[in-house]
Amino acid sequence: MANGDHTLEVWGDLACFTRPEMKIERFSYPVITPSAARGIFDAIYWDGKREQHGKESLMRPYFHWQITRIEILELPRYIALRRNEVKDKVPADRTIKAWMEGRELPVPIWADGRQEELGTDQKGRTQRQTMALRNVRYRLTAKIVPKPGNDWGKLNACFQRRARAGKCFQQPYFGCREFPAFFEYIEDADASAAKAAPFDQHLGWMLYDVFDLRNEVVHNRNEPFITLFDATVRGGVLIVPLFDCDAVKKPRRK
Repeated sequence: MANGDHTLEVWGDLACFTRPEMKIERFSYPVITPSAARGIFDAIYWDGKREQHGKESLMRPYFHWQITRIEILELPRYIALRRNEVKDKVPADRTIKAWMEGRELPVPIWADGRQEELGTDQKGRTQRQTMALRNVRYRLTAKIVPKPGNDWGKLNACFQRRARAGKCFQQPYFGCREFPAFFEYIEDADASAAKAAPFDQHLGWMLYDVFDLRNEVVHNRNEPFITLFDATVRGGVLIVPLFDCDAVKKPRRK
């Protein structure tokens, strides 16, 4: 760890970092987004204090991850996939709790037919095309940004200990949960044998994140907070601006 920076080398067989302008069919950016990279670090270590306010449960995070650098170690290669996907959503938490406690009979989501075939109110499944990436490998650098009153050194030590041992509380993934990501903690990024791929491209406006990383309280009523930045890859390296800077375009807070 140099100056609080942590580096992971991550890889996997498939990845999809969907461009938000694609409405139905998924088409991946040629490189991992800062949001997906943050999700990998979160899957290894994320901590906070849970509080109960009446029927509402909320979390006060101790910190958030700031992605600073993304290195592409394998040139982007696309693969076309067609998958069956369900169009229905899992019911609200209250309904699921009633099923678990036996107060109501569970209602399954059927994925083996279209709505007219099922004869129910469910929308059934649909086939969708995905332009995904294959055989991806990245080197990600990030740092912990603690919330006020939290011990920066302790948080860094906790992440280091978990990442070195290959521990995570959920499997990291590349954009979709069906595309698992594997990781290794890199002690010295400068001494790493893997070099950035010869890739240069102006990506235009790229998704930065879908949450307001500055929030000190997280609950299920948080609305999406879509942020963008003008991304350019030079020599296989994407430098990610800090979330608070003007280079990251944010919506107005309500």
